[in-house]
Amino acid sequence: MDTMIIGIAGGTGSGKTTLTLGLKERFGDSVSILYHDNYYKQHDDMPYEERCKLNYDHPDAFDTQRLVDDLDALRRGETVYSPTYDYTMHNRAAETVEVRPAKVILVEGILIFVEPALRERMDIKLFVDTDADVRILRRIMRDVKQRGRSLDSVVQQYLTTVKPMHEQFVEPSKRYADLIVPEGGRNQVAMDMIIGRIRSHIATE
Repeated sequence: MDTMIIGIAGGTGSGKTTLTLGLKERFGDSVSILYHDNYYKQHDDMPYEERCKLNYDHPDAFDTQRLVDDLDALRRGETVYSPTYDYTMHNRAAETVEVRPAKVILVEGILIFVEPALRERMDIKLFVDTDADVRILRRIMRDVKQRGRSLDSVVQQYLTTVKPMHEQFVEPSKRYADLIVPEGGRNQVAMDMIIGRIRSHIATE
């Protein structure tokens, strides 16, 4: 199988997931997804209070080598089992997700363009670019409603780690992108271009 790997990066709350899921919905089983967030390192050795203090927006927070290995396996036509992450416990969950080989593999994450080993495996690199005020509002809504966080903790985390790490790592990684997509999946012109590229790849044998 001729597999095409597409990286979808961008800051927290930028619209990466909207773009990713929009492509999955459009192409179904021809597309599989790996989320970098699922590859946060396991910290069973730390109490919950200590895990809360970790910097989850730094490249070192991720088991990126496992993600690289899984991408290589998918490209070889092998099924992989992605780890999952429990945001309420700040630790890796016991469950895994079966990810099957497909014509197109989408890799989503804020820091995926920071890692050379990931970049060199990507055929197309998309960076979703959204204003910072929109991103922080989306982050607050998501973390409070879906991840059981308090408003104070979300704001504190944003100011102490999310914003500084975005400026240090995420924003500079934009230069590696092949295409910058303002507003992600809400940008219909860009979506149509990406869909056309994927459609032509899937049509080839």
